[in-house]
Amino acid sequence: MQTHGVGEAKACIILAAVEFGKRLGRVRNPGRPVISSPADVDGLLRGRIANLDRENFVAVLLNTKNEVIGFPTISVGTLSASLVHPREVFKPAIRASAAGVVLAHNHPSGKVEPSCEDREVTERLTSVAGIIGIEVLDHVILGDGYFSMREHGLL
Repeated sequence: MQTHGVGEAKACIILAAVEFGKRLGRVRNPGRPVISSPADVDGLLRGRIANLDRENFVAVLLNTKNEVIGFPTISVGTLSASLVHPREVFKPAIRASAAGVVLAHNHPSGKVEPSCEDREVTERLTSVAGIIGIEVLDHVILGDGYFSMREHGLL
């Protein structure tokens, strides 16, 4: 406040800006959600795909700290199926240098139990991921609730 033109109000604003800058400097990657459970995946994607009328298959791309670095839609299918090829799933993961992925898709019917095709796709993608060195952490199905293949021992 000893500087000409800086009164009490301006001094408060300057001090608040400096404090904000200090705090921001201590936070790594502000705004990047961290995935530590299927509930986190549900929170990230529910508003985007859970209530759509077509199956949407999404790959949640994660860095080594399980922070989300992207979640591209890989495939949009029909009312009851989505075609998913490993090349299309892992292309964005490789480009983003992802350490891991969480596979996710919606069931327009609302029923979250995995189909035989869901299990087969998960098995195939997990096999490919092992070869290229990207870990598949889970496959989450969204609908009226969610189903985690990892939690149910299917991954």
